[in-house]
Amino acid sequence: MISPLQSKLRAVVLILVAVGFASTQDAIVKAMSGSYPAYETVAFRGLAAVPFISGWALWEGHFKDFITPDWPLVLLRSVILCSAYFAFVLSIATLPIANAVAIYFTMPFFLCALSGWFLKEHVPLFRWVAICVGFVGVLISVRPGSETFQPASLLALYAAFGYAIGQLLGRQLSRTTAPVNIANFQNVFYLLGSIGLGAFIHATNLTTISSPTFASLTRPFAIPTMIDASVMTCMGLLSAISSIMFVKAYQAAPANFVAPFEYSAMIWALIYGIFVFKDFPDQWTIIGTTIVIAAGLFLAWRDRRPHTIG
Repeated sequence: MISPLQSKLRAVVLILVAVGFASTQDAIVKAMSGSYPAYETVAFRGLAAVPFISGWALWEGHFKDFITPDWPLVLLRSVILCSAYFAFVLSIATLPIANAVAIYFTMPFFLCALSGWFLKEHVPLFRWVAICVGFVGVLISVRPGSETFQPASLLALYAAFGYAIGQLLGRQLSRTTAPVNIANFQNVFYLLGSIGLGAFIHATNLTTISSPTFASLTRPFAIPTMIDASVMTCMGLLSAISSIMFVKAYQAAPANFVAPFEYSAMIWALIYGIFVFKDFPDQWTIIGTTIVIAAGLFLAWRDRRPHTIG
């Protein structure tokens, strides 16, 4: 029998690894956004992820239960997450990645606000404090300016809301459905949805739209080079592993406990900003990132102690 503390530690490890893989995937998407339409990169993600997760489900003995009694709810989660993912892809392709991430990190507020109503989970005061402090750190780090007030900003905000709903649904579904099947259903929908979206865009001649916000979505299909195809396939494998880990993390501990650890994405944003996009941090970025890390460490330390208020 696993103790509550062991479950929380397991959730922390899972979420930190999942965030690292997801952040790597986001960096690849941004790097590819200038050459390939968003639906093409998402389709490559699905092409690589679906066989991998299907094999995982087969190995765990869950593949036969792919269509579960809760499939309508699993489908709803997949639709919400797919639309949220496309919204985030468009936002990071249009905005500086730090600005998009800053807006996206309103997600823990949505999770904490909704988890009490949706999952009947109590949200202690110290978690609200840690989340608020962490978000202040994000704002200090990226200092979003006037350039964030674009249509793409609303896409990043929707991505945060949709992702929060998706994780809450995932936690509820994981009580009756194997996490690997939830992740598999999600990636199958990503694959079919991106192919359908691409076909719709070309059939309706939307490739002629010149909107800066939607340029990365309506860009004409391009045959990738071998290197680019390999990188996008790698993105799919990272997605497959991270999607399972996200579900397992939110299965192992309350959503309002797990969510703040997703702020670790700021560390990855810093790393990729320096080494991939040549975006060297200034003192405010370092201060803000330190605050984010401190908030996460406080949360981990505080949750080891019994609490009776807040």
